Amino acid sequence: MSVLKVAVHGAAGRVGQLIVAMGADDDSIEIVAALDRPDHPKLGTDIGLVVGVGELGVPLAAELPSDVVPDALIDFSQPAGTMNMLRVCVERRIPFVVATTGLSPDQLETLDAAAKEIPIVFAPNMSVGVNVAMKLAQIAAKALAQHDADVEILERHHRFKVDSPSGTALKLGELIAHEMGISHFTHGREGLVGARPHDEIAYHAIRTGDNAGEHTIVFGMLGETIEISAKCSSRAGYVRGAFAAARFLQGKTAGKFDMFDVLGFRSLE
Repeated sequence: MSVLKVAVHGAAGRVGQLIVAMGADDDSIEIVAALDRPDHPKLGTDIGLVVGVGELGVPLAAELPSDVVPDALIDFSQPAGTMNMLRVCVERRIPFVVATTGLSPDQLETLDAAAKEIPIVFAPNMSVGVNVAMKLAQIAAKALAQHDADVEILERHHRFKVDSPSGTALKLGELIAHEMGISHFTHGREGLVGARPHDEIAYHAIRTGDNAGEHTIVFGMLGETIEISAKCSSRAGYVRGAFAAARFLQGKTAGKFDMFDVLGFRSLE
């Protein structure tokens, strides 16, 4: 397997540091740039020292050095930073892997436009296991569309997560709604809300401790219930998925893809 040269944006964050650490431990990956916000206190420090894996010869920087040509840039950051990196990737024709959630409708439109010029994998969750659960939920929704099933989506994440519901939960709801013809959504319940409307998907978000991420989809019918769950015990699954997405983009000139493309699920549709 050829060595994949990776730039990481959000390199000093929780997942970014894990990308660097796992990349440094993988002979098929070379971390060639580590990027973060302009006011980060560790700017200029070797990213290997920031992460604790020893010097890698790659300083944490606010901008992608002009002499560095990565095979892909992986982004785990915040929406504003993602948009800045998107402009850089378009200008320099760098394949872009976007795992940042919470993008606004305008930002999503900008991403769509950029995908006409460069190849992009955009997914709310890079975990292989979570994406298998998404596919199973899509299959279940299609099978249950005419069988009076109520749908509830429960998600649990760490206390530091800023968006709610999670991008993964919203993507699950989108997939299920499409298959079942559902058009109404609610976020939690409180008070005397009355009987549950059938044409509805409900999201429930829990924030606690350092939870790496859990998602459960409940299909409830009269007399029986189906649950599909994916639980991450660490963030390593996100990193492996991001590396797979970066490799998937090699040789592609443009287009917007997601993890269903990376994992070959389109053939199941």
